[in-house]
Amino acid sequence: MRVGLFVTCLIDLMRPEIGMSVLDLLESAGCEVVVPETQTCCGQPGYNSGERSIARDLAQKFLDEFEEFDYVVVPSGSCGGMIKAHYGDLLRDDPELMGRFERLQPRVYELTDFLVNVLKLDKVPGTFSGEVTYHDSCSGLRELGVQAQPRALLGLLPGVTLTEMKDCQACCGFGGTFALKYGDISTAIVDEKCANIKASGAQAVVLGDLGCILNIEGRLRRTGDRTTRVLHIAEVLAGRADK
Repeated sequence: MRVGLFVTCLIDLMRPEIGMSVLDLLESAGCEVVVPETQTCCGQPGYNSGERSIARDLAQKFLDEFEEFDYVVVPSGSCGGMIKAHYGDLLRDDPELMGRFERLQPRVYELTDFLVNVLKLDKVPGTFSGEVTYHDSCSGLRELGVQAQPRALLGLLPGVTLTEMKDCQACCGFGGTFALKYGDISTAIVDEKCANIKASGAQAVVLGDLGCILNIEGRLRRTGDRTTRVLHIAEVLAGRADK
């Protein structure tokens, strides 16, 4: 099985160790993983800001780089949602590009969805011990239906106790450019999320989007919490969270 890994901008620039965790997971499951070196952005920031021409160019670039693979895996519900749910809107006026997208779209998967529903993993290479809570990122949950999958994967780790926080499906306040445009509202939302994380009693919050990770961890640290860990699920499943 030949898998194209779309690393995402944030992971590449901010937390490349998450990308390495994804690589560990896919290769340990027997996938041949290819990371196209020319990949850049999925186009979401431009799309959300009304820059449709730029976003369309990036959608076409994605097709050029990834349509040859058996599957495309994205370790981000946000980027995965952009590709699967919104590229059709960008490409609908070009029958040739739309046809190419329609052939690729069913083969694009968010990471945990791919591990559970395509690879059907019954074990993962990592180990992790402790009590965790899970934050459902908006795009993964609402655009891709990612909810049960990460919890099923955490259940494969015998040392993990999952404690659900209050309003685990509520937004963390990041929302890409939303956090920049509406800082006060974003801060109020993330403060509520942080309070729910602390109230759960878990030592770590696990999630599948780096944007949410940066927002939640940044707010926890700025408000004095130096101990609650904020982890991408790939790090936990691959065992890199213990390193």
